[in-house]
Amino acid sequence: MSPFIHVNCAMSADGKIAGPDRKQMRISSEEDMVRVRDLRKEYDSILVGVGTVISDNPHLTVKGLSYDDNPVRIVIDPHGRTPDDALVLDERAPTVMVTSSSCDREWDAEEIVRAGDPLDLNIMLEALEDMGIDSILVEGGGETIAGFFRAGLVNKYTVFVGSCVIGGRTSPTPADGDLAILKKMTLESNEILGSGVLLTFTL
Repeated sequence: MSPFIHVNCAMSADGKIAGPDRKQMRISSEEDMVRVRDLRKEYDSILVGVGTVISDNPHLTVKGLSYDDNPVRIVIDPHGRTPDDALVLDERAPTVMVTSSSCDREWDAEEIVRAGDPLDLNIMLEALEDMGIDSILVEGGGETIAGFFRAGLVNKYTVFVGSCVIGGRTSPTPADGDLAILKKMTLESNEILGSGVLLTFTL
């Protein structure tokens, strides 16, 4: 059985996760930020795509937790574009880099998974399961999230809708990319968190 996949993100009231420059913007309320910090503690791992690493340079850690207690950080990077000095490769938590099989890039990471050509999420999940990872919190970006939806791998989707409008024809959305996706979901709950609302869906 594959790891449980929970996609979590925040978007503006007009459905954007960042501006046209793809730089991270503050969308979540203080209440939602607390929720996300607590949510990270519930999962074995936190996953993002290389685009998020390059544009935002996140730590992907839970403040106050030790190296061994932090979730494993997973970066999907098919062509090896993650810089050696990216914060996701620091000593705060273990990191797994996932590339296509034709990529021979190396990093100072705990594990490097070569997951087919083109990169196959199912091959990646099999490898992660063999490492003992049973749950993954996917935090972005839009094309990475879209890939999980397209492959039918998402079990739960939570999205905080903030009280702002970003606009921009090229601004990314939670499920980004060139290919259309139609996935029917069940709305499980809605909760007001400060100035926005949290929607929880299951698939």
